[in-house]
Amino acid sequence: MFSVPQQTFINGLKSVSHVWIGLTDSVTEGTWKWVNGTPLPTPRYWRSGEPNGGGGENCVVVPYWSSSQGKWCDNGCNIPEYWICEKAV
Repeated sequence: MFSVPQQTFINGLKSVSHVWIGLTDSVTEGTWKWVNGTPLPTPRYWRSGEPNGGGGENCVVVPYWSSSQGKWCDNGCNIPEYWICEKAV
């Protein structure tokens, strides 16, 4: 997600509890990149206190619980969640 419109679209997906967005720091802790290797640009949409890197949290989800509505959180990559993929139109 590189733009405000893309983040707005993701925020509208409230029918699931969490969505993986393809962002990871699994290569270098604290250096966030998209799964295609592109560095994380600004703007960023982290929830307050995130990323916190707790317990090997190297992937990013967008949770839809009330306190996090659409804000990014780092999470363990092995936790099964839905994925959101980008497709050219």
